[in-house]
Amino acid sequence: MVKPVDNMSKDNIEELPGVGPATAEKLIEAGYNDLMAIAVESPRVLSDVAEIGEATAAKIINAAKSAADIGGFETGDLVLEKRKQIGRLTTSSKALDNLLGGGVETRSITEFFGEFGSGKTQLVHQLAVNTTRPLDEGGLDGDVIIIDTENSFRPERIIQMSEGKGIDPEEVLKRIKVARAYNTHHQMLLAEKALEMGEDDKVRLLVVDSLTSHFRAEYVGRGALAERQQTLNKHLHKLLRFADRFNAAIIVTNQVSANPDQFFGDPTKPIGGHILGHTATFRIYLRKSKKNKRIARLVDSPNLPDGEAVIVIKEEGIED
Repeated sequence: MVKPVDNMSKDNIEELPGVGPATAEKLIEAGYNDLMAIAVESPRVLSDVAEIGEATAAKIINAAKSAADIGGFETGDLVLEKRKQIGRLTTSSKALDNLLGGGVETRSITEFFGEFGSGKTQLVHQLAVNTTRPLDEGGLDGDVIIIDTENSFRPERIIQMSEGKGIDPEEVLKRIKVARAYNTHHQMLLAEKALEMGEDDKVRLLVVDSLTSHFRAEYVGRGALAERQQTLNKHLHKLLRFADRFNAAIIVTNQVSANPDQFFGDPTKPIGGHILGHTATFRIYLRKSKKNKRIARLVDSPNLPDGEAVIVIKEEGIED
């Protein structure tokens, strides 16, 4: 039997029955970098990816199930004990922190969605700065990885917000790693790369800004909807794996449907459908208000009531 491992090399994959060098290469290139990814896949999809028969694919999947550390059931008190390890990241707004139950939660995906100019990227920059701060100041004392799909990251904004908090902007910038994603495939590969980086660096925040822009542009029309949702689902579960492995917070920003004639209809409804709706732990809708104010509304949470908070976006950063 193959020993349970988390990250597989090409040689580890070849230990699975039915996997040769060529098949192993195809699996790695397709993003199947751990036994669990293979164990939970369907024979049809694995057969298409590796260009093998479905019977062989089923044999590989069954072997991966035996080798993977699937885990077991736990009692509620043990789950509660693990919950005590969860960190809380301040947004720099007490009102928004309270809305989120004390701040952005680690081991969860928090989604900020809204129209252009609603403050999503501003919050991303503020949370990146705050992550580097000590625990007793509402930070996570960690590094940040940002997957930038819209060329929206601005180091100048990090400098302004760092100076607004009285901390050294150069030190903050050194702790933020940014990569530009040029399409959905590249975006997913960067999420894989982030998992590798998390092993060596003390990464406590992973940001995807924005999560759905490439998916929306590349999977056009109702005919492509099923494939888009399947691909998005895989991507989201990679992000969740990162959150669990490193006790990190995951922040994703999302767009809304701006055209009433589009599939979702409601212009305040986020892109991504039920897949994103069920995977994101907390969903915050942002909308513009007077001057530099924004309204943040919690629309989905497993344990918190719906509510609203008013935040202000200044040159120094986010405030109440």
